[in-house]
Amino acid sequence: MKIVKSSAYARAGLVGNPSDGYFGKTISVILKNFSARAVIYEWPELEIILSKQDRCLFDRLDDLVEDVKLNGLYGGLRLIKAAIKKFAEYCRDQRIGLAAQNFSLRYETDIPRQVGLAGSSAIITAVFKGLMEFYGVEIPKEVLPTLILSVETEEIGISAGLQDRVCQVYEGLVYMDFERRLMEASGRGRYEVLPPDLLPPLYVAYRTDLSKISGTYHSNLRARWEAGDPEILKVMETFAGLAERGRECFLKKDYRALAELMDLNFDTRARIGKLDPRNVEMVRLARRLGVCANYAGSGGAVVGICEDDALFRKLQEEFARISCIVIRPLPLVESGPPPRVEASLRPESGKA
Repeated sequence: MKIVKSSAYARAGLVGNPSDGYFGKTISVILKNFSARAVIYEWPELEIILSKQDRCLFDRLDDLVEDVKLNGLYGGLRLIKAAIKKFAEYCRDQRIGLAAQNFSLRYETDIPRQVGLAGSSAIITAVFKGLMEFYGVEIPKEVLPTLILSVETEEIGISAGLQDRVCQVYEGLVYMDFERRLMEASGRGRYEVLPPDLLPPLYVAYRTDLSKISGTYHSNLRARWEAGDPEILKVMETFAGLAERGRECFLKKDYRALAELMDLNFDTRARIGKLDPRNVEMVRLARRLGVCANYAGSGGAVVGICEDDALFRKLQEEFARISCIVIRPLPLVESGPPPRVEASLRPESGKA
């Protein structure tokens, strides 16, 4: 019996977020501490096994209410079905024949929910990786993130950008340039995987109580962007500029300047919209303790630089008082040839 196992990791945005959906530039890194995993094996029928996110049996009414708050009305099932549908349609459109073999699919995830660590896109990415291996289908690496994004934007109707999917497909520390000309021409940008040894000692803090759903914050930005709001247009250029400068900081290992950019990224974001006070409290606490802090995603988790282990332990103690957990990201492990800019996406002018 053929059995395929696949996974995709959580993601933390470092600089430039949330300009990825607005022709901007970002830098993000995978968090190997958390992952979504899929197991696909041959089966007489096509079957999706429900996970803990898809509960239909509860001990009491309050349990159902809390489950809906955390996992939504549909859990992860709609992500799985939409991903399978999009995969099949892609293969049909590309005239890729699929073997007449049904499967059973199980999935699970330990990525903290609704704290902006890209849990939904990780589930979809893991399913795509599994289906590709199960059916022996190769999807170009630079194409795959856009295809994964279309599952959420076209099938489910969630407003999102490419950052999460690019980082989860390329699996590393990734600089992304979503230049309008490239995006409108091909639906993808330029992606550069930076050497993992350029990473400073990071910390990630995330809430253990319920945070905001990702789409809530982005929806207002999208409306203002589409209306041509000059403030939003200017701010997105600012975010992109921060990512450009952040890339140079990584290459020079100038972590002091990088910390300043991460702080500025959050401060800029705070000027253009109302943020959840609980999440703002996380940033303020980190800064009071002497480290930089930026949203790792849409809210509910923050990321920053902390080079001192004693200070890291202090972060853990103080954040625990506001129902937050602080972790060190697991190290990135290189495999194969040294990271490089994808050949098909090299900048024509030499600019990253």
